[in-house]
Amino acid sequence: MKDFDDLRAVLELEQIEDNLYRGQSYRTPWGRVFGGQVLAQSIHAAQLTTPDDRMLHSMHAYFLLAGDAERPIVYDVERVRDGGSYTTRRVKAIQKGRTIFTMETSFQTPEEGLSHHQPMPDVPPPEGLLNDRQIGEALREQSPEIYRLTRIARPIECRPIEGTSLYTDPDVSPKQNIWIKALGSLPDTERMHQVALAYVSDYNLLATALLPHRRNLAARKFFLASLDHAMWFHRPFRFDDWLLYSIESPSAGAARGFSRGNVFTRDGVMVASVAQEGLIRYSRD
Repeated sequence: MKDFDDLRAVLELEQIEDNLYRGQSYRTPWGRVFGGQVLAQSIHAAQLTTPDDRMLHSMHAYFLLAGDAERPIVYDVERVRDGGSYTTRRVKAIQKGRTIFTMETSFQTPEEGLSHHQPMPDVPPPEGLLNDRQIGEALREQSPEIYRLTRIARPIECRPIEGTSLYTDPDVSPKQNIWIKALGSLPDTERMHQVALAYVSDYNLLATALLPHRRNLAARKFFLASLDHAMWFHRPFRFDDWLLYSIESPSAGAARGFSRGNVFTRDGVMVASVAQEGLIRYSRD
């Protein structure tokens, strides 16, 4: 998947019955469906049953089973409520007759109200920073695994503020800031920008929880998987301009890592928040 046109093709859903849609899967190198794909397709399925004037403001999801990247996914949308200002939808993602993922979504008619947000971290602009592929190239000999991961084609460009120091410094805090932007232009509809950000939001969350534990993990095989995921959309934004994804992991324990992030426009406006807990388990062999 080399640019946003490829991602948009993956996000296209076929309607097979009222409230029932089918989406194709991106064939990942690791064989399992990428969590961000299921997040984005589920949101899009909910959008297709919701009036155009209502924007997604929150979603809460659970990853139940690993998805097979070789098979399509069926999305079953339940119309829970259509109120005067809010619309609620419940989505089930199904493969082989089993529910692999569930999501609750809430949409709102835009309205004015009180407004405040925390300030954006003081970071350098994206211009002049290395992107993730360049960082992987710089670490090719020192960290072959990092190099291999950065070779995977993605529909976004990532420019980490911390650069190679995330992988070379002996003591790293579970925090990182990354400039992100879609590779290619997006349509003017706010809904598609929300879907694209949801897809990208699954990047780097669990990886942030791993940062202080690199030495321990390097000595043993381990398994990672997203368990749940939540997003809140605070204000309109465009994802074909740079956004700052500021991530921290306040806690890891009991074979789980918890991470949260805030998303800012390049002029400092906070537009979205994300939270996720993921499985971090040493391989039993």
